[in-house]
Amino acid sequence: MTGSAPETFPASQNELQAMAYTDPLTGLGNRHRLHDKLRQLIADRAADPAPFTVGIANLDGFKPINDLFGPSAGDRILCQVAHRLKACIPDGATVVRWTGDEFAFLLPLIFERRSAEKTGVMLKEVLSAPYDLGDRNVRLSASFGFAIHPFAGDGFDDLVKSAETALYRSKRRGRGQITVYSTEIAEQMKRATQLEQALRNAIMADEVDVHFQPIVNLANDSVVGFEALARWIDKDLGFVSPGIFVPLAEERGFIDSLSETLLRKAAEAALSWPRELFLSFNLSSAQLIDPTTAFNTISIINRTGLDLARVELEITETAMMTDPVTAQKIVSELRAAGIRIALDDFGTGQSSLSRLRDFTFDKVKIDRSFVSRITSDNASEHIVKAIITMCQGLNLEVVAEGIEDFAEALRLKALGCGMGQGYFYGKPVDSEATRSLIDRQYVVDDARAGLLATRTA
Repeated sequence: MTGSAPETFPASQNELQAMAYTDPLTGLGNRHRLHDKLRQLIADRAADPAPFTVGIANLDGFKPINDLFGPSAGDRILCQVAHRLKACIPDGATVVRWTGDEFAFLLPLIFERRSAEKTGVMLKEVLSAPYDLGDRNVRLSASFGFAIHPFAGDGFDDLVKSAETALYRSKRRGRGQITVYSTEIAEQMKRATQLEQALRNAIMADEVDVHFQPIVNLANDSVVGFEALARWIDKDLGFVSPGIFVPLAEERGFIDSLSETLLRKAAEAALSWPRELFLSFNLSSAQLIDPTTAFNTISIINRTGLDLARVELEITETAMMTDPVTAQKIVSELRAAGIRIALDDFGTGQSSLSRLRDFTFDKVKIDRSFVSRITSDNASEHIVKAIITMCQGLNLEVVAEGIEDFAEALRLKALGCGMGQGYFYGKPVDSEATRSLIDRQYVVDDARAGLLATRTA
């Protein structure tokens, strides 16, 4: 008969099995395929158990690109990644799509650390080439974690867990890193997990404190504001550096609760300061990719009763580069509410000048790496001078960070730098000591004003 629907037949057992073992987007195998391949390899080598390697690769920065250009663009990238990996993996190896933007490998002929690292470097270079999205090209890097059997585990679950631990270590170190699992790494990750739990408990118990470092007007050395800095002293661990626990909170996904606690405490302390003093507070890179950051930040400050115009938020160029579109939106919303924005660590990023063009800032903070060499290195002095001149032309305020001695302060004053901070002007101290510092300054200011009035009478 004509016009009837084509006759369909149920899929064969082989076809059903193939579907169950295949990723429908990329055509690669899936985790079931990897599991079976690994189990078969262990069985084949039972009489002579030679080492082999399991690896996992994660695409750095894939989510922002997927969000920016849409899921179809993300799918195109994943298919191109799959094609490249399939074309370049060593003979006898297996590559599968593990999950989302992660791919896994079974490498039967990789026996030791150096070979695993060399393979990782080769794969990283292959994946770093531009990806074609039709009307544009984009670039991505990839991070890798490897685990070698039997040293990192006997079975599938243990090996995968070890590879994931190594991958997590790579992600902590930055983009495009390669890590091979070891017992030392496992111990470090265990300590990080213990530290994470202690920090979570400290946040819940309101035990993470905020200290304040003065920012001064270099023309007369008077305090004009304070930068809020996180401080944590644990009853068992002692003093824990913010350079350790703040990145940990970002990596483990609870930077929001930590930041909200610190911002609330800082704003409450600033309420007791004279109104002309401002509060400077740092936003993390994780907050600059969260579209709710502006609303949450404004809400916290408003609940304390602090005037938004007295608040200045510091962001780094590195943090902005993760997702510039979202960061730009957050900055615009914050400035529209009256909050000032400072570009922190200026000079250490890859394209600082373009950030000044693309974003709207109120202030630039010169990184201490330039300030610390301003009296001994001619190039550093010229760089600082150029930054100050440029900011004056752009109507931006300038703060020099990390001023350690009188000679540095004197040179910055001569160059026309407006503000500065560093140990020469004061170390970070708690809210009570900060209040005492403010009171002393205003006693001195009142005395100077009285002396001036007497002289002019």
